[in-house]
Amino acid sequence: MTHDNPLHVDLLTQCWCCQALQPFKFTSATDQVVCSFCVRHLGADRAEKRDRDHLRMWVEILVDEREANRNTVEKLTATLAERDAALAGLTTRVDELTNVVAGEFDRAPTGQVRSLLENEVVKRADKRAALEQRRNDRLMAAIWRVDRLHREGERDPHTCVCGTSLARCAEWQAVEPVRQALRDWEAKNLQLLRDGQRHALPDDHPDVVRAAPSRR
Repeated sequence: MTHDNPLHVDLLTQCWCCQALQPFKFTSATDQVVCSFCVRHLGADRAEKRDRDHLRMWVEILVDEREANRNTVEKLTATLAERDAALAGLTTRVDELTNVVAGEFDRAPTGQVRSLLENEVVKRADKRAALEQRRNDRLMAAIWRVDRLHREGERDPHTCVCGTSLARCAEWQAVEPVRQALRDWEAKNLQLLRDGQRHALPDDHPDVVRAAPSRR
């Protein structure tokens, strides 16, 4: 049996035996598309060993992916908390600078100069706050994607859609502390989408897909 993969280059492609993405470097179109892990259990008399090997391999892959997802959510949650603190600080700073500038220039002889200086200070602080908001939107979009794969099932509210109980689903547990904030963020951006305004929902969000080909 031949394959149509490129020759003499390192690549990742699906093994015909375990179906997982594995590294290959083909030298001929007739090379077996069977990874080094699966070569050892080829043959009809090794079917049982093959099944055991595949099961063990997929369990290891699942564990690695769950750990990677959990670490990602934990980092996003920590960054989100930092963003909230930074945004609150910037908002406070805007108020402080507005009051300071207004107080300092109340005695200035030219009202226009006073107004220009005050507007410039506030404008710069507002720009920094807007940058923080965009960063928050990116974080929320990433957490939304994790939540799509790990949320309460419709038939059984005690089971995650991934098939694991909520009590044992690490991803669901990681998202839970920010789930309400995520819902509020999603609701706000859904309203922006309906109003035809710029929003931060991911391109693969169901409402965004349904609204296509409308542009943000």
